[in-house]
Amino acid sequence: MFNKFFSLFVFTMILSGCVSPSPDISVVCERDDIGNYILKWETVPQINGIVKVYVSDDPDHFPKNEPSSLASISDGKMTYITNDNITRKYFLLSFNDHFYKKISSRSVTMDNVQNFRDMGGYQTKDQKNIRWGKLFRSGELSSLNEWDALRLNNLEIKTIIDFRTLHETEKAPIRYPKAKIITAPISLGDTNLFFEKIREGRLRKGDALIFMQDTYIGFVKQQGKQFAKALRILLDENNYPVLFNCSLGKDRTGFFAALVLLALDVPESVITQDYLITNDFLNLKKFEDLVKGLNTEEQETITLLLTANENYIDIALRTIKKDYGTYQKYFQKEMGLTEKEQAKLKEILLY
Repeated sequence: MFNKFFSLFVFTMILSGCVSPSPDISVVCERDDIGNYILKWETVPQINGIVKVYVSDDPDHFPKNEPSSLASISDGKMTYITNDNITRKYFLLSFNDHFYKKISSRSVTMDNVQNFRDMGGYQTKDQKNIRWGKLFRSGELSSLNEWDALRLNNLEIKTIIDFRTLHETEKAPIRYPKAKIITAPISLGDTNLFFEKIREGRLRKGDALIFMQDTYIGFVKQQGKQFAKALRILLDENNYPVLFNCSLGKDRTGFFAALVLLALDVPESVITQDYLITNDFLNLKKFEDLVKGLNTEEQETITLLLTANENYIDIALRTIKKDYGTYQKYFQKEMGLTEKEQAKLKEILLY
């Protein structure tokens, strides 16, 4: 009897040793200056074979009958050529018809909107992924032109969450009637006054850094109820796709994005990365008039106010952990988000 079980054990071990572990496959998608999509991939360990690329306007449905393109896995990249800058494309990559990865470009092409990005594609701690085409973030939408409006139509945006104050929205209203606009106003103070103080030499780099850090601490301690209002909008599937925004899509939008990613159990390092990507998509040339005639320190002070800084999001996350112990306790005590509701958010946004 012992010999029989021992032989079975050895046979099982041999079989398990013959099964190759799944490779770690990373994929990224970028757009070049013309608008073509550049797909890149890497496998660890390196595998050989064919990548089949399927293309769709809908991230939940891909035509499986015929791939758009084929490439060798060893190539590591390919370009999808298009002259369509209105319709957003999503890609399903099939590695040897066995391993699949869904991807699109993080940025969304817009003419007059800063920092417009898709929140899809980020991976959670338990290896699930945020759905593409469901949740977007951006700067203010007051300058939409005809093409930008068509792009929003293409994204089928149903709900826009606006974190700007009443003063901001009256000065620069969103003119897009096809979406339900929900305001959750959060004030950053009088920015014109800050810039005036900088020009007068009354606000220096250290002051700007402290001010911004205090702003993010205020997000945690004083603005939890407003951010909770926005978070609850995401619990209704009928509201999607959702776009949330503020003036630059940096501070109020950046903190809310961090909260959503935390609620979905995305690692802190990825949350920080998403926050800092803002600096890649802000066109600071639009603020050149603010820095004309200023010395180097004054220009650097304004830059601290206009750009994403790791210190800002870091102090917010540390404040949550210091005051509440865990992110889950913050969601429950400060924002009123129950475990059941957090599970509902994951059900909607993860696959």
